[in-house]
Amino acid sequence: MRVFDHFLRYKKHFVLGPIFKLLEAIFELLLPLLMARIIDEGILNHDLNTITKVGLMMLALTISGYGFSIICQYFASVASQGVGTSLRNALYQKINELTQEQVQHLGSNTLTTRINSDVNQIQLAVAMLIRLAVRAPFIVIGSVVLAGIINLQLTAIFVAVMILIALVLYSTMRKSIPFYRRIQGKIDQLTLVLSENLSGVRVIRAFAAQHRETKRFKEASQDVRQDLIRVGRIAAVMNPLTYLFVNCGILLVLWFGGKQVDGGLLLSGQVVALVNYLTQIFLALVVVANITVIFTRGFASSARVNEILKLQPQFTEGALDVIPSSFTQLEVQDLGFRYQDSHIDFLQHISFTVEEGEILGIIGGTGSGKSTLAYLLNRLYDASCGRILFYGRELKDYRFKTLRDSIGLVMQKNALLSGTLRYNLGLSDPSIDDERMIEALRVAQAYDFVFKDKQGLDAVIEQGGKNLSGGQRQRLCIARTLCKQPRILILDDSFSALDYATDYALRSALRSTYPHMTMVFISQRISSIQYANQILVLDQGKQVSLGTHDELLKASVVYQEIYRSQNGGAEHD
Repeated sequence: MRVFDHFLRYKKHFVLGPIFKLLEAIFELLLPLLMARIIDEGILNHDLNTITKVGLMMLALTISGYGFSIICQYFASVASQGVGTSLRNALYQKINELTQEQVQHLGSNTLTTRINSDVNQIQLAVAMLIRLAVRAPFIVIGSVVLAGIINLQLTAIFVAVMILIALVLYSTMRKSIPFYRRIQGKIDQLTLVLSENLSGVRVIRAFAAQHRETKRFKEASQDVRQDLIRVGRIAAVMNPLTYLFVNCGILLVLWFGGKQVDGGLLLSGQVVALVNYLTQIFLALVVVANITVIFTRGFASSARVNEILKLQPQFTEGALDVIPSSFTQLEVQDLGFRYQDSHIDFLQHISFTVEEGEILGIIGGTGSGKSTLAYLLNRLYDASCGRILFYGRELKDYRFKTLRDSIGLVMQKNALLSGTLRYNLGLSDPSIDDERMIEALRVAQAYDFVFKDKQGLDAVIEQGGKNLSGGQRQRLCIARTLCKQPRILILDDSFSALDYATDYALRSALRSTYPHMTMVFISQRISSIQYANQILVLDQGKQVSLGTHDELLKASVVYQEIYRSQNGGAEHD
């Protein structure tokens, strides 16, 4: 669904709103004629009855016009806010449908800008479209027509002034519109710098880099500021020039109109009406210029939002929602993976088999592909070549919910949502009872620190879990995954913030509590995986060894090097 499709939900508002605004504009165009009548028939003839009657008509038109304007404003508000809400929901849903690789490629900063700033620009454009897009041109045309009815000769002044003002507005917009388009892109960069500084504030302080990062933010902010100043300078020329042309037009109307009044060809009230119409043309053209800028920014934002809405996920879910039971639980066959826009395979020729209830350990140096393999096993990424079979069927055959209920992944980077602990633990299924949550907390070695506070499961988790230590966040993330009791549990370096005693206690509790659960331990520590049924050794994205701890110590050079580095250079007996 594109941006325009969200407008169609408010067709009634886009039709009725301008109609009521048009009625208000008609009443506004009639007011100068009535004022002319008061002057020419009432004041000059000292006719109080005419002044009263026409004055009441003007009051009635003003009140009616105000009422129509309020109705139009209501339709504009409902439509603009409705379109904005609908677009934000659609963008959020689309972002959640995209693969992890696509989201990382786009960047969180540009997604945040598009779901907030760009949608706000579209909302403003919608509101102005309903309120002013019909009214302003109608006022200009109507003023010229009515001025021509009053005096055709003086209408030439109107046309000349209108052309001059239009030229000023056109040249102003032609120079300023590219700046507005560029500014939206620079706001992305400013958001990126801001988000990096906020998320990495501890790192910045640890390296005493506040001054350098402050300078970096100021440079990005200054870049946006300079473009805004340039636009402001261009726009600053518009008002003086347009006022100059309008005032010159008024002088000419008064000059030539006064001569025609002296000659008896024109009445004083009609001259006042002509001046009012000239002023209305000026104001309407300024409105046209402003809404043109708003529409330009709205169109630019609409294109940026459409870029996200028209994206298709790199892969889609299958239809299988029943897990077979008569096949090998997990089988990886000659697996390869290549990141987007990369020309080389990051993972190559990975093959292994895991039976139900077994433990697979995965180890390797930094950047060897351990986390990428974990994402592939949970189908956050799709393999470039080879296959991953889950109970005899490829991962792509399963529905996402079925697959991810069965394969639980605790990622290397902990992510807790703001809210209560109960909300976080029930993320997979809000109906999970407290008993299962408490059991998961016990296994994850998190029970003691959770229930030392009276709040217990209702304890508040701040954004990102910043009110918890790194080890506490890791254990709560493990407990959250255990709550859904998956068939396969993948722990991607999820013990890194734990001491050795807690690490051992957690692994022991996992095996004793869930003896039939298959587990994949990805770790930098040999002590965390040495008792696994088999250990996969990765080096620079390649599978170099597969076997038990004792087998690898005899046959794998890479594993031997890791073992020596973690045991003070000691050789294995």
